[in-house]
Amino acid sequence: MIVAATIARILLGLLFITAGTFSFFVAHPAPVPGLAGEFTDVFYRSHWALFVAAAQVALGVLLLVNRFVPVALIMLAAFLYNSLAFHLTMLPSTASVPIVVLALWFLVAWPYRRLFAPIFVAKP
Repeated sequence: MIVAATIARILLGLLFITAGTFSFFVAHPAPVPGLAGEFTDVFYRSHWALFVAAAQVALGVLLLVNRFVPVALIMLAAFLYNSLAFHLTMLPSTASVPIVVLALWFLVAWPYRRLFAPIFVAKP
């Protein structure tokens, strides 16, 4: 299980570094039809994509260097939730991508589950 979690951590780190750096080098991705295209257009034209990309690169680096992994996982959970929501509601034909990334996230997070337990206490 530890080998699988390590491989998943490296893959997840590389994935987020790649996705983040993509936004810095591509001014605007290829147009997508419908509401997803409008959302993507606003996302890039407002430069919000650069803020998200910077966080993705930073969190990907944390995963690759194996430092502050639980913090990176918590922050990446928000990215994954938003990605899953986008793909399920606006571009369902590509929903398999965030589902695979979510599976990688769970593989990485599983060894840290005891650290996450206090977060889920109703009255800390």
